[in-house]
Amino acid sequence: MEHLMENQGILFFVFLLYALHYVHGDLSYSVQEEMKRGSVIGNIAKDLGLRLDILSARKARIETEENQRRYCEVNLKRGELIVSERIDREEQCGEKPSCVLKFELLLESPLELHRVSLQIQDINDNAPSFPTDIIKLEISESAAKGARYRVNAAHDSDVGQNAIQSYTLQRNNHFILNLQTTSAGSKYGELVLEKELDREEQQQIRLLLTALDGGTPQRSGTVVIDVTVLDANDNAPVFSQAVYEARLPENSPLKTHVITVSATDADEGVNGDVTYELSRMSDKSRNMFSLDGQTGEIFVAGNIDFEEDSKYEMFVEAKDGYGLSSDSKVIISITDINDNAPVIVLKSLTAPIPENVPPGTEVGLINVQDRDSEKNKQVRCYIQQMVPFKLIPSIKNYYSLVTTDKLDREDVTDYNITITASDTGSPPLSSLKTIQVSVADVNDNQPVFEEQSYSSYVPENNKPGHSLCSVKAHDPDWRQNGTVIYSLLPGEVNGAPVSSYLSVNGDTGVIQSVRSFDYEHFKVYVMARDNGSPPLSSNVTVSVFITDVNDNTPQILYPAPEGNSFMTELVPKAAQGGSLVSKVIAVDGDSGQNAWLSYQIIKSTDPGLFKIDLHSGEIRTQRDISDSDNMKQNIVVSVKDNGQPSLSATCSMFLLISDNLAEVPELKDMAYEDSSSKLTSYLIIALVSVSTFFLTFIIIILGLRFCRRRKPRLLFDGAVAIPSSYLPPNYADVDGTGTLRSTCNYDAYLTTGSRTSDFKFLTSYNDNTLAVYHCNAFVNTIPFNLN
Repeated sequence: MEHLMENQGILFFVFLLYALHYVHGDLSYSVQEEMKRGSVIGNIAKDLGLRLDILSARKARIETEENQRRYCEVNLKRGELIVSERIDREEQCGEKPSCVLKFELLLESPLELHRVSLQIQDINDNAPSFPTDIIKLEISESAAKGARYRVNAAHDSDVGQNAIQSYTLQRNNHFILNLQTTSAGSKYGELVLEKELDREEQQQIRLLLTALDGGTPQRSGTVVIDVTVLDANDNAPVFSQAVYEARLPENSPLKTHVITVSATDADEGVNGDVTYELSRMSDKSRNMFSLDGQTGEIFVAGNIDFEEDSKYEMFVEAKDGYGLSSDSKVIISITDINDNAPVIVLKSLTAPIPENVPPGTEVGLINVQDRDSEKNKQVRCYIQQMVPFKLIPSIKNYYSLVTTDKLDREDVTDYNITITASDTGSPPLSSLKTIQVSVADVNDNQPVFEEQSYSSYVPENNKPGHSLCSVKAHDPDWRQNGTVIYSLLPGEVNGAPVSSYLSVNGDTGVIQSVRSFDYEHFKVYVMARDNGSPPLSSNVTVSVFITDVNDNTPQILYPAPEGNSFMTELVPKAAQGGSLVSKVIAVDGDSGQNAWLSYQIIKSTDPGLFKIDLHSGEIRTQRDISDSDNMKQNIVVSVKDNGQPSLSATCSMFLLISDNLAEVPELKDMAYEDSSSKLTSYLIIALVSVSTFFLTFIIIILGLRFCRRRKPRLLFDGAVAIPSSYLPPNYADVDGTGTLRSTCNYDAYLTTGSRTSDFKFLTSYNDNTLAVYHCNAFVNTIPFNLN
């Protein structure tokens, strides 16, 4: 009944502890040792007030110190804290009455840390055991009734109610068992002599001692007590101290002296000889220390590690020569030295990091652990490199890795960040860890053309598909963000869409013609766009110059090179050297130097009589006209442009040196010789008759005009101006270099009816000329229609 009440009290305590587990932000749970894996300890989600999806999203997990086993974990599906590994309370806490394992519950985004305390409840999984199978006692037969003999206590690794609670002694005739409790709370038995011994009657007495724990089910252990009846030995060894304490630095070498225990026995001789032995200690302690049974010196026998165990407790038993004994407790405290360098653990890392993250963005979580204690455990963590990152202390031994500046993938694609952790021990220990942080590309660069503008020179009459030029743009971004696509911006050229003139290859930037071009000049705009999201673009101007090709032969406007009529001009016999007698007029449909015309007399009746201006086409006399000169002059003029290759045309001009139309009938010979027309004789006779008829009239008119102007006028006053419509359309003087650039005044006298003849007189065609010529010419033209 008493045991039942004690169990109920323990259960109530455990329930109260579990009900108040969430104190000051900490979580406390209680669980029995040796629970199966997967056993539920508590509900984390409910205790923190978090939904299951939030618990999972924030990556809730249990974190432990380095090299510490993880005995529990979080079931994110149910939000429960469950057992993940077998828990042995005796292995974790030994004989400590309270066994608490401490963990950390970590949640990310934002970082949150909760301390978790796990109270390990003892179960009765260990039976009491005695140090030896047989306890030998030597008791003098002179021992008085009531004499007490202490028996080595049994050891039970369990604690509390599951530890040793009582001893029972096999029924016998001489001894009873008296249960005692030490100041430390452990129970042991004493044999009390109830009936005096008689060595002669019985020299050996065998007793069976049983140790019982208070667990359910109850466990027990037995030992045989072999009592040898001797002569009187009435004093047991006595220790100089009830408890011995010593401090030992960790990592002490083997056979290092720890402490010496000492006990004395008031007896003499064999009864006073004291020997020592270790008792009531854990297996772990037995492997760490050794005892000299004669001197009582305790030495180091194993590897002493403060991080494994900071305190060892044991009992030393002193015996005299006849088996009387006593014991004393030895407590050895281990002092920490700085023998563990900090350990850097990367808990989480954002990889890769977008290059457009703002400064101060958390990209990683670092945990630093040091197994040492006190100042040896204090750690400082930092980054020595010149990188745009820094460590910010967070909760406990956690650091946040944050950006300090803008990132640019085009400058640096990867960062190797070396983190240094140093403790404050003496001497300090440090460790390094290098983590690689990759920078992800963001479409933050627009394409940039290699040139500010492009020009292309294309010959006219080009074939469709001709490559004009190639534009090139670069984008320093990566993959699709750096893929450049070319296109023409919408626009018009001469009222037509630009796409009807040009096309651009979207991949290579090569611009091609869609059709043939005439001589012209226009601009288009090419856009380079990357393939990012959103896309970025830039524009460039492409000027297309259509260069002229010498594909037009000079066209002679006057005199007409073809037709079934020819022109004959009269040159006064009084004309002096340098007088203008006629002019060859020609144009060229090309432009530039391809339209620069030059004139040359390639055939002449009298080569020394006339000359032609190389550029203007004006025909002048080189010397004064003499009577010996042939009246009929035939001049063949070649008009040549300046193209490559040069093109040319020729024309013939007939000049009559005469002041009198009476000589006109002789023209029939010229017509017959130089014209392929078949003129009938009656037409010539009629023409001469008509000319003679008007001769008198013309002479009168010329006389009158000569008197007024003081100039010789030979013919009838009937000047006719050549209208501008005679010129071909769309002919323009190019840079003042054509033959239509001179401004000349001509006086022409024609016969009656000449207004309907083939004679055309060219007026000024272009006002924007390089040079202005003022010239007076006496041009008498007699038309002949050759049918």
